Amino acid sequence: MALWWAAREAQRREVPLTVVLAYNWRTLATRLLGDHEFEEYIRDLAVAIVDAAMAEVRTIAPRVHVRGEASPGEPAPVLLEASDGADMVVVGSRGGDRFACHGTGSVSAHVAAETSCPMTVVVRGRSDANTGPVIVGVDGSTSADVATGVAFEEAASRRCALRAVLAYSGWMPPRPANALRAGCAGAPIRAGLEAALVDHLAGWRHKYPDVQVGYAVGRGSPGALLTWWSRQAQLVTVGRRSGAAPLSDSVGRQLIRHADCPVLIAGTDTQSGSA
Repeated sequence: MALWWAAREAQRREVPLTVVLAYNWRTLATRLLGDHEFEEYIRDLAVAIVDAAMAEVRTIAPRVHVRGEASPGEPAPVLLEASDGADMVVVGSRGGDRFACHGTGSVSAHVAAETSCPMTVVVRGRSDANTGPVIVGVDGSTSADVATGVAFEEAASRRCALRAVLAYSGWMPPRPANALRAGCAGAPIRAGLEAALVDHLAGWRHKYPDVQVGYAVGRGSPGALLTWWSRQAQLVTVGRRSGAAPLSDSVGRQLIRHADCPVLIAGTDTQSGSA
């Protein structure tokens, strides 16, 4: 699932792709053969899996330059080291993908929180969805503004609509920046926030005039609202909060576990070049 998505994305962006497999030969040897002397056999097996993955990439996306790495170690540290210098790291949310990360959601969360990559994509839900809008969570924070720019770029390149989603608690405005908070003055919270949201994205609409933009302001938690909208989206985009503990942000944590489409977590630098 993650391999398929990464291959198609690399071809769409016209960037090279590196397939990474982390393996623990001692665990595998004990489980499969019961003897540490089979280290070389396990290494050859891992290389064969990576070779098969690269062959699959060439079938899925024949224009992509692909290379592979089979590295001993635990998935999260291996992926973090391999992602250093890349522009995007793609991981699966479950262990069902036989070629991509064989980890659990905790591996995905660890990589998403700790990687230096500008963009992390956790592939889950309807990973083959190529219709519907790009969804972006907006709250006026710096990280959300970065995610908004990435979302507009993604929507433009995919030639699809964008929907900006803002959640509020129902008794007071959430924690958006002054531009959003000011929109509530003298008006019901929902109407004021929606007007402020439209104004907040005016610059992005001007930069991407061909992107059709929709707005959704709803009461409830941001994670729950974005998860609901993910059911009709092809991508959900949120910002990565700098200085946070490993995905302490409940929004990102909930999306990684429950979103019905791939989740893009945007950092501070979004220049494209490799994956």
